[in-house]
Amino acid sequence: MALPAVEGADTYATDVTFGSHHQGGPGIAHGGIVGAALDEACGLLATWHRFPAVTARIAIRYRRPAPINRPLRVTAKVDADRGRRIEISAELRDGEELLAEADGAFLHVPLEHFLATAEGRAAGEAWAKRLSGRD
Repeated sequence: MALPAVEGADTYATDVTFGSHHQGGPGIAHGGIVGAALDEACGLLATWHRFPAVTARIAIRYRRPAPINRPLRVTAKVDADRGRRIEISAELRDGEELLAEADGAFLHVPLEHFLATAEGRAAGEAWAKRLSGRD
């Protein structure tokens, strides 16, 4: 998924296309990948809203089957921001048709949460470099 456009964002939107390798049934995306797409949209927004953040809870409601091989729109918005907790909702749509929706709680965590791994340290260094303008 594309990254949000600005830090501190309150909304996020992008297109996603599920392929044949995402099928749960003939011609439709597996519910797990639909849920993952909604979680990723919420998580990206939470992290860009207040860096860094992790999923604490997410609930997915499936409304209609999500077709494969067609661009679908995923949107997310910050509903509340209290202390460490950021509440975000998201939708997956095919045009005007609502396919699935999510409500989640995300927690702002200390950067050290991610710095415990080599990959986390590398990402932190890249983030610091980006913020300082040293590309």
